Amino acid sequence: MSQLADQHCKPCEGGTEPLTGDAVTERLESLSSYWQRDGDEPRIVGTFKFKNYYETQAFINAVAYIAHREDHHPDITFGYNKAEIVYTTHAIDGLSDNDFISAAKIDRLLD
Repeated sequence: MSQLADQHCKPCEGGTEPLTGDAVTERLESLSSYWQRDGDEPRIVGTFKFKNYYETQAFINAVAYIAHREDHHPDITFGYNKAEIVYTTHAIDGLSDNDFISAAKIDRLLD
């Protein structure tokens, strides 16, 4: 599989099937250890820790830029030194390649 971070998100049209368990596992293995599957929920969660609010806010701004560029938007919560990014594809009520592409682009922020 080509590098996820080098790909771009594509609109999910009607009839697009969510990724299966094996496909999710395979793609999750290509991400950093920040990302975990959320139990049986059809989503992945990234938890990130920082030194201070400034670093956290800079990270959140960069994530927002990625979301805008890819037109794929996560749920984001953050505080002083912690951020949580949650990806799922609402249009298909499950995980799609877009979730993993976006997560891989976020991983590149931390390289």
